[in-house]
Amino acid sequence: MDFDFGAGDEEFRAEAREWLEGHLVGGYAELAGRGGPGSEHEGAEARRAWERELGRGGWIGLGWDRAEGSYGNRAASLTQQVVWAEEYARVRAPGRVGHIGENLLAPTLIAYGDEAQRRRFLPAVARGEELWCQGYSEPDAGSDLAGVRTVAVRDGAGYRISGQKIWTSLAREADWCFVLARTDPGERRHRGLSFLLVPMDQPGRIEVRPIRQMSGTAEFNEVFFDGAVAGHVVGGEGAGWRVAMGLLALERGVSTLVQQIGFAAELAEVVADAVRGGELRDPVLRDQLVRQWAELKVMRWNALRTLGAAGDAGAPSVAKLLWGGWHQRLGELAMRVRGAAAALGPVDWTARAPYELDASQRLFLFTRADTLYGGSDEIQRNIIAERVLGLPRVER
Repeated sequence: MDFDFGAGDEEFRAEAREWLEGHLVGGYAELAGRGGPGSEHEGAEARRAWERELGRGGWIGLGWDRAEGSYGNRAASLTQQVVWAEEYARVRAPGRVGHIGENLLAPTLIAYGDEAQRRRFLPAVARGEELWCQGYSEPDAGSDLAGVRTVAVRDGAGYRISGQKIWTSLAREADWCFVLARTDPGERRHRGLSFLLVPMDQPGRIEVRPIRQMSGTAEFNEVFFDGAVAGHVVGGEGAGWRVAMGLLALERGVSTLVQQIGFAAELAEVVADAVRGGELRDPVLRDQLVRQWAELKVMRWNALRTLGAAGDAGAPSVAKLLWGGWHQRLGELAMRVRGAAAALGPVDWTARAPYELDASQRLFLFTRADTLYGGSDEIQRNIIAERVLGLPRVER
């Protein structure tokens, strides 16, 4: 299979490179490399301004379906979307704060929303003006999404939502949240759920509490809804499970390739540490680094092979199992390369700043969660067993 890019893709690459080099300057240049794992909140306001800069350039939502016309952004083929991601990573552009709206909410509205919802929300996402978070997991229904207890009760033309969500990424920065809630209390499991769009600016009705992680940062949050108002339901009342499953299937393809570009940069740093410290003399460690490189290449080729493919029920779960385990092993390798020095921070510990960590330490601590968030490895294996291999379903 030929994985080379065509002439049109290379022209697009030159355009993307020129734009990035011309706009990632001044204060934006200071954001280079910021906002990654373990440093999600660094420069949050400046990165939000960068989202608007991307929006003015038309670089948000390159792969959206254009059946109803443009939303003020550029159109790009699948390979051109990969090219853009490669160039974005090459210049170490800031970690995106608008990716949930761009890559999850927008394709879901295009597939399941009505015209009014698409016209209301997609242009704002494309301009980088409205940020989103995802309200799925709950304290007693983390991986078991069908067990959600958050309820939404009809109130005039909208709903009143009560309940709690957890592990909500970027909830403090988000303007809106898409929430899976039970609108029919008489139904169980995946029936009676609805997919609601909720504005986050509701004082006294929505409270966000950050969850401090081992790395000292707080990307994830608890979100408490106490009569919060929602005026939009996507796909119709009771269709929440179908919409939610459609959204989860979007977390592959181009987004997987973008993720792998970041992985490659992290691996390069680990290898550079090994070269500087002379650890490559250890044949076992050298073999582990080579294996890590080879596995990343295989993941990339597999992602390119399946780019744009649909109908494979197991593909998202296989991809999650592959990258989750790979990234976690990379974090462990980063510590192994450093040896005993990995236990020491870059500056002395103080009560005021107990979480001063370097990049490799943040990588290690962050990757402990890779096999849990986004659906644990156990849940992914259950999905493959039940939906692909046809094995008996687990009784719940």
